[in-house]
Amino acid sequence: MEANVSFVDGKGVMKLAGRFDFNSHREYRDALNNLIALDDTEVYVVDLASVNYLDSSALGMLLLLRDKARQAGKEVSLSGVQGSVREVLEIANFGKMFSIG
Repeated sequence: MEANVSFVDGKGVMKLAGRFDFNSHREYRDALNNLIALDDTEVYVVDLASVNYLDSSALGMLLLLRDKARQAGKEVSLSGVQGSVREVLEIANFGKMFSIG
């Protein structure tokens, strides 16, 4: 998986690409730390448009971001969600925990 962090329109954006699974934890952790280091934002966006696979460990990693964001008083939204990634998020009821677009 590839993970890039940027600051766009006042939001911290983490763009992920490829397979988001247990083997991605190191890349995700590094991107998460870079995202949280962005002080001038109230919203974190995880762009999943280029993710073609997501498993239960990826769900746990997204929950970790949500918890860290809450501690910092910030919001998290998931964008670019489509196909099988959307199905996994729906089955896991992530729509109740995240804004999904």
